Amino acid sequence: MKMNKTRAKKYLSAIKSAKGKNLSGEALARHMGIYPDVIREELSYFEPIITMDMDYNFRDLVPAIEEYILAEENKSVKKERIVIRKSELDQYSSVSDFIYQKLTIGGLVDRGIELSEVDLKALKKLVNEELMKFEKKNKKSKKR
Repeated sequence: MKMNKTRAKKYLSAIKSAKGKNLSGEALARHMGIYPDVIREELSYFEPIITMDMDYNFRDLVPAIEEYILAEENKSVKKERIVIRKSELDQYSSVSDFIYQKLTIGGLVDRGIELSEVDLKALKKLVNEELMKFEKKNKKSKKR
């Protein structure tokens, strides 16, 4: 069973808050309210010898758990999702209107302008809308 970040934080806080120099599996189990075998099984991710050694000092795991938590926090940074609302698309009547407003200066197309990620998503939605209109129009003409 793979350890997750929240479980690791719970074990770390329990190990740090427990009193005494030496912290056995049974003492940690009494402190947390979890069976010692479950604790040994889950913390064997950091040190496999825990499952066999009943006198293992769980305070020795603190640096490994802290390192794991730091690695997980660095890994779990998510990129913010870009959302284009209908109200933002309503300011453009079509793809050509979008191009005229965003990519032209004085009526001439400026090739040096780079579109942002938001603009590209808006353009993609506008193109998809026009394609849907075109397909509906073709379906109606084929039925006649």
